[in-house]
Amino acid sequence: MQALEEANLVCPHCGEPITLLLDLSGGAQSYTEDCQVCCQPIHVSLWIDDEGDDYHVDLRREQD
Repeated sequence: MQALEEANLVCPHCGEPITLLLDLSGGAQSYTEDCQVCCQPIHVSLWIDDEGDDYHVDLRREQD
C-alpha cells in the first residue's frame, strides 16, 4: 500500500462525491476536513489494519 492514497467518498452533509488524500503512513487518525463542494466540516476517522494492507475511512458531520 502506498503512503498516500486517494479515496473517493461521499460528503455526509450534501451527499456529493468528494476525493480525500489520505496519509496512510501516520497510522490511525482523526481530523476535520472541509467538504470540497458544500464547505461544511467533516470529521474523518481513518483506521489501518494490523498488516497495513487495508484501511477503513468513516466520515461524519461535525455535530454527529
